[in-house]
Amino acid sequence: MELTLWTYEGPPHVGAMRIASSMEDVHYVLHAPQGDTYADLLFTMIERRGRRPPVTYTTFQARDLGGDTAELVKGHIQEAVDRFQPKALLVGESCTAELIQDQPGSLAAGMGLEMPVINLELPAYSKKENWGASETFYQLVRGLLKDKVPPTLENHPEVSTKWKNEQRRPKVNLLGASLLGFRCRDDIVEITKLLETYGIDINVVAPLTASPAELLKLPNADINICLYPEIAESTCLWLKRNFGLSFTRTIPIGVGATKEFLKEVHELLGMPMPDTSQLARDSRLTWYSKSVDSNYLTGKRVFIFGDGTHALAAAKIAKEELGFEVVGLGTYSREMARQVRAAAKELGLEALITNDYLEVEAKMESLAPELVLGTQMERHSAKRLGIPCAVISTPMHVQDVPARYSPQMGWEGANVIFDSWVHPLMMGLEEHLIGMFKHDFEFVDGHQSHLGHLGGHQSDAQSQNGKAANQQSKSSSSEEIPIWTSEGKAELAKIPFFVRGKVRRNTEKYARKAGCRSIDSETLYDAKAHFKA
Repeated sequence: MELTLWTYEGPPHVGAMRIASSMEDVHYVLHAPQGDTYADLLFTMIERRGRRPPVTYTTFQARDLGGDTAELVKGHIQEAVDRFQPKALLVGESCTAELIQDQPGSLAAGMGLEMPVINLELPAYSKKENWGASETFYQLVRGLLKDKVPPTLENHPEVSTKWKNEQRRPKVNLLGASLLGFRCRDDIVEITKLLETYGIDINVVAPLTASPAELLKLPNADINICLYPEIAESTCLWLKRNFGLSFTRTIPIGVGATKEFLKEVHELLGMPMPDTSQLARDSRLTWYSKSVDSNYLTGKRVFIFGDGTHALAAAKIAKEELGFEVVGLGTYSREMARQVRAAAKELGLEALITNDYLEVEAKMESLAPELVLGTQMERHSAKRLGIPCAVISTPMHVQDVPARYSPQMGWEGANVIFDSWVHPLMMGLEEHLIGMFKHDFEFVDGHQSHLGHLGGHQSDAQSQNGKAANQQSKSSSSEEIPIWTSEGKAELAKIPFFVRGKVRRNTEKYARKAGCRSIDSETLYDAKAHFKA
């Protein structure tokens, strides 16, 4: 284990908590010491929920370890059952309690409880939050449906025609959406509207808003829609093996992917291929990509990092729909590392697979992109580096859980992505124009834009002095940092802001190597020639 200021994923019991909190009539008993109960804050603060997650903690203390902790566990389980009367009970342990090996799930199974008891064995020291959520959802579905699995499963075709034989509309399950997912609630609304447009009904949405009784209805669908593979893929595979339910592989994020998704759904259901041309034309993203305005941003260099689902979707949208150049692609989701590596290889890149945010920040700094698409950690890093950023993935801040309708999937999701990605770049372009014309007579002395720290008469000097001070404090060497002359600063200010940091660093590196104590315009040009050679 490593100590770190930030982490992309929590331990697996937080993933289990996400599933329990997403559902109705489910309760989670977590064997955990005092101090491991912080996860409540994630749901009340970030998700802005008006109720606590349905979790009971045993909250044992050091003095309890000398006694019978098994009886302590059973006592809390019975209290939770009597008080909440759930229709299904999840029982597990936190990373600290795992070391004690009390096996609370086995204890609960031997108590003769009336409701189904799901024993969660989540290895806290080798797995992370998304895996924990996936395993919990899988074990819950498997535990509830194992008695309903048919003894023999006939060879089933890839096309489900059950709905035709029963003379009804086709129906599907939407699987994978959960609390603390990125815009999951709005995505469900958008995909439901999208499918109903083509005459496809929703059978069950799970785990978000589902109950154990609704999970029992999962086999009644014709196919499964796997919206978030990190959470639902293992469950979809089990349902396919045991009930013959095919599932989709395309994630409908972006105009192109939404078209492909609809075609895949229709193909799996044996329906005529849909006409998506008019709906796709209505998207503002499609309009913008064909407009003259898009020329300003074509070819912009983009760095992408996030969970597997959103990182892969972002890379495809950036390259194929907005005409950006993807210069970096990575994920913290090791379960989806293979897919991300394959996508990076197609782009001529080496994928960055890591859960160290400092490693990601160092990669961003070395690549010097013009836009970062990442998590809230990348937003902080990009701010320090002076690079525009849009959040596309968890982990997220409360500001990334808007009160308004803001999906990522479907046609409206493409519009939201267009706003979220393009506007930071446009504001950056505006800052650059302000920087170019700040000496014009129409600008008052000391003018600054609404961002302040980037534009204005004093910003370059302040930024330069601040960054030089930071570099000096971080440097362990005794090398003297060259001083920028007023002439050198004026020449540096003419360089576009999105490469100015890289030019500054390269020039200072060249000046130190050449033994220059000050940097003027000539030094700047010499450095440019040196690094181009």
